[in-house]
Amino acid sequence: MTAAGPDASDTGLLAPGRAGSPASAATSDTAYLRALLDAEAALTRAQASLGLAPAGAATAVSDAADGADFDLASIALRARGGGNPVIPLVADLTAAVAGEFGPYVHRGATSQDILDSATMLVAARTLDLVLSDLERTGRALARLAEEHRSTVLPGRTLTQHAVPTTFGLKAAGWRSLVLDARDRVHAVRLSLPAQLGGAAGTLAAFTAFGTEDTRALTAAFARELDLAEPELPWHTLRTPIADLAGALAFTAGALGKTAVDVLTLSRTEIAELAEGAGGGSSAMPHKANPVRATLVTAAARRAPLLAATLYGAMAAEDERPAGAWHAEWEPLRDLLRLVGGAARDAAELTEGLRVNAEAMREHLGLTHGLIVSERLAVELAPVLGRARARELLTRAAERAVAERRPLADVLGEEPGLKDLPGVDLAELTDPTRYTGSAGVLTDRALERR
Repeated sequence: MTAAGPDASDTGLLAPGRAGSPASAATSDTAYLRALLDAEAALTRAQASLGLAPAGAATAVSDAADGADFDLASIALRARGGGNPVIPLVADLTAAVAGEFGPYVHRGATSQDILDSATMLVAARTLDLVLSDLERTGRALARLAEEHRSTVLPGRTLTQHAVPTTFGLKAAGWRSLVLDARDRVHAVRLSLPAQLGGAAGTLAAFTAFGTEDTRALTAAFARELDLAEPELPWHTLRTPIADLAGALAFTAGALGKTAVDVLTLSRTEIAELAEGAGGGSSAMPHKANPVRATLVTAAARRAPLLAATLYGAMAAEDERPAGAWHAEWEPLRDLLRLVGGAARDAAELTEGLRVNAEAMREHLGLTHGLIVSERLAVELAPVLGRARARELLTRAAERAVAERRPLADVLGEEPGLKDLPGVDLAELTDPTRYTGSAGVLTDRALERR
């Protein structure tokens, strides 16, 4: 199959997140045309395999679908006449087959059968690419978690320093979300069904053509496309689209979590992380912007709204809807492209991420030891009593901040602590000694494959 003219309007000029990505190619107009033709050829082959069409028809339609020259621009313009591209495509494919086998093109099907099946093909081919990039990202994050199992940095809650944590645990958490996304995408990929129902979901035309076992025909059609066999025609039962939307939106959000953390921690004044190959600026030569993280974050911002449109289209009237089905096409393709591009960018981001352990260690001291105040409160309460310990720590904390001195030094001057047996203030105020079960949790997370 060839398509006349390049996809000149499909270059991704304003979509750098997906431009040039494998997912962009897999969802292009040419890719959709390929999938539509694959669905038409598969239908004829399925009928031939059950003796419902001549073997020669299967060969003729498959050859025409693979080798004929189809004009994408013409098909798109003529689609306005019937509201979908299948109608003009069937006319062109029938003309390409010609002769005695022309009537076997699209025999018994309706436009939605072909377009829905083609959409599932495009989704399957794109999800295979997404899964590959999610695996890359998962491997990169596992490496980071292992390497930095004991690299301590400030934990942050509500934008402020909380208690110490480890970068290994942070990376393991990112990986956990990525694997959650992988599992959801994989499950959806396996469940993507072919669509075959005829004009109103009854398969009536196929029975009129002599099909005694329409389930066998549906199964044969699904096998030809390497898609799941549907329980029922799903023209207005849009579970496959909703499941796909949910998995894609979740994936965008899962990757977005890593990206927004990278954006925060790569700020100039924090500099705990940096992209391996930052992007430049048109005005400021010194900049190395976290472009991969920026593009992943942009995808995470957009994906939920696209998914919402697809969920809204579930309210589809009658046996074939007017508008609800049509509303799905563009947002679903945009969602596949967004997530496909984000998965590529996330893989590149995590594989090249640079960790500044020295900056992390330095930042542990920004609050002069207050980052371990929780530990001190827990350790001193049994010795001094809860109320007295709190009063002492509050006073010492205020002095440490006002005098810009380490909390350990200030506490060492407190009469109530000077002579307490078993109290090692240097150890108690060491942030690297207060990471709880971070190492164990990291190990537990990395057991997941």
